[in-house]
Amino acid sequence: MTRRLLYFLAALAIFAGILATVAVVTTRPAFIRYDGVAGPQARTALPEPPPPTPWRRYSGGGPGRLAVLLTDPDSAWLGLAHGLKSAGIPFTITGDYEAALRHRAILVYPTVSGSVLPQEALRALARVPRDGGTLIGSLVLGGGLGAVFGFEDAVASRQRRQLTIAAADDPREVRLPLGGDRIAVGTYAYTNPTATALASYEDGAAAILRREVGAGRAYTFGIDLGELLLKGQNWRLQGIARSYVNDYEPTLDVLLRLLADIYREAEPGAAILRPVPHGRDLAVVISHDVDYTRSLANALDYGRLAQQHGIAATFFIQTKYLRDWNDDIIVDEDGPGRLAALRDMGMELASHGVSHSLRFADFPLGDGGERYPDYRPFVEDAETTAGGSILGELRVSRFLIERLAGAPPVESFRPGYLSNPVALPQALAATGYAYSSSVTANASLTHLPFQLKYDRGPASELPVFEFPVTIEDEKPPPLGERLPEAVALARRIARRGGLCMVLIHPDIRGHKLAFEDRFIAAVKPFSWFGTLADYGRWWAARNAVELDPAWQDGRLVLRLSAPPPLDGLTLEVPAGLRLDPARPQPPGAELRGDRLLLGRLAGAATVTLVPR
Repeated sequence: MTRRLLYFLAALAIFAGILATVAVVTTRPAFIRYDGVAGPQARTALPEPPPPTPWRRYSGGGPGRLAVLLTDPDSAWLGLAHGLKSAGIPFTITGDYEAALRHRAILVYPTVSGSVLPQEALRALARVPRDGGTLIGSLVLGGGLGAVFGFEDAVASRQRRQLTIAAADDPREVRLPLGGDRIAVGTYAYTNPTATALASYEDGAAAILRREVGAGRAYTFGIDLGELLLKGQNWRLQGIARSYVNDYEPTLDVLLRLLADIYREAEPGAAILRPVPHGRDLAVVISHDVDYTRSLANALDYGRLAQQHGIAATFFIQTKYLRDWNDDIIVDEDGPGRLAALRDMGMELASHGVSHSLRFADFPLGDGGERYPDYRPFVEDAETTAGGSILGELRVSRFLIERLAGAPPVESFRPGYLSNPVALPQALAATGYAYSSSVTANASLTHLPFQLKYDRGPASELPVFEFPVTIEDEKPPPLGERLPEAVALARRIARRGGLCMVLIHPDIRGHKLAFEDRFIAAVKPFSWFGTLADYGRWWAARNAVELDPAWQDGRLVLRLSAPPPLDGLTLEVPAGLRLDPARPQPPGAELRGDRLLLGRLAGAATVTLVPR
């Protein structure tokens, strides 16, 4: 056989293969109709703007908490409250300075000046550090307290971009981004300080001061921590982070830890709620975005791998039932069986929408009546999607997963491309979702979950929590080559406690499946693993826990209240203590160094600790 004939036959074979592929594609249906499936039948009530969350929702509690003396109810106090909740710091908000004075640690927020506080209040606050207490001033702008805090004047600027922490031991915790080319954050610098500068701006000006005053201390912050937290929680700090994903960006966490350290220093019985269950260092959620034709079949191998490690993972399912520019049908004739198989493995089935449109952030809200099979969002190209709505993506995908797989109610959602509409928080709440994973940790400048607000705004909280993505598989180099860096990042977060949310697309097996196998094995010794719904339920219950520490007759008494029950709540307590053998303790209470582990906690409980 001549070489020319061999080339001809090879070319003929390739051409035949192409024809066969085209024939298969063109004979596949452009839309799949699931027999007997239509819905959801009930309409979703369109979300109305809720009233602003009242600050008094966060009032009450004993004198062992951090007191936040609110000087302006129209401030970003809700961002501060949600940040303190995420950090596990017990606090109370009050507008009464006399009530605040009953606490050892007082944070005056958002400003300290003669225009927001009467002279008698300013004089009383000035005495706090001299009497052995701790006074924390946010944006100290007047009122004659400069000498108490140790500075001469406060100079405003919107041009500062970086905060340098003096005592940090991690390079990423030393220099913290505050602003960017498109985002300006208001700051104050304190001139001629006679106090110790705990943090400074890039121009060397003092940003955070600490001054010893007799037996007490005075701290002043030149940044509005509530405003910065609010921007991060509302995904309004894009462009500030040094990297978008797969890196460590702890600006908000470092500032919250500083507050926690100040509170511990001031309150001898200070106890902090840790962000990880069962005394572990790190919470890990392994998640998979099933948004490609072959991904659902491959997902079964990822589910089996999770089973082999004795953990459960979350699978965000794109319920794509029509062919368009994006891709072919994903949940095809074999789809329901594969979904049921994942369910039977104990995996969480979550929603990844229907269309996976790049333009999801621009979708209209919808009318709340979107149903399969009539809801047919069609992706025409990267810029255009016809017929899509936010409520349609949420309603129909949730309905189909529950109906086709016989799955329990779907609680978690992640949008394609992390495309995040402003109205997504209230749309999630309206359609029955409780947990979102729609932003990256780096873009939010935090490695802790947080509560969402209506319209990603400043005023109204919603019963939905965000769990940011830490590690993903699409940025180069290939995921399989990034194992050492990923494990190092997980260990970095674990030093302080936090969430590592891993996002892997099961479009292939190969190096991605190998990465998942090795990553789980590497971090498992110090990590708690669960699905997003598992961690979400625990986190929401932790968020509702009330904690009041108090020393009584030589004993540290921790009074807790857990309206939704939870297992594995862990607290950081002062060193050198042990469980009081003479007092009853909650079930499963165990002290490991400075970590207090609790078993099942439901309702009120009291833990009593005594010196060793």
